[in-house]
Amino acid sequence: MNPLQDELLEPSLQTRTFFALVEATAHLVDVSEKYWQSQSMSGARIRILVEIMKEGGTILPSVLARKIGVTKANISLLLVPLENDGLLRRASHPSDGRKTVISITGEGQSILLKHLPENRRHIADKMKVLDEREQNQLLDLLTKLRRG
Repeated sequence: MNPLQDELLEPSLQTRTFFALVEATAHLVDVSEKYWQSQSMSGARIRILVEIMKEGGTILPSVLARKIGVTKANISLLLVPLENDGLLRRASHPSDGRKTVISITGEGQSILLKHLPENRRHIADKMKVLDEREQNQLLDLLTKLRRG
């Protein structure tokens, strides 16, 4: 065998752990995305609304782009359909007219209030394979990984 085959056939503990984490995350994201699709929505669009609400209902596009991991140029493309659907609106920044702020509308908030609890129930059902102690342990471990 060559070194590449060795790594593919007998990956290190760190590599196996990394891919197990990626696969578990992908599975949970898929559960969430299937729920949103069943409601004729997209998880990506909902995430934008959630991030705006977490900031109190109004956010700068540059901050939102950073929070969801896209470029400043791409954030505008993501916001247009939400704005067209009446789920958010753009306005001039109150103290700096050169900037724009994004605000969630009442309709956007209603969608979150109506659907977010059920989506979270679907995820919670999948998380029940871990007892409370295991979930806390996993949370601690993931926090440790993020800091490392």
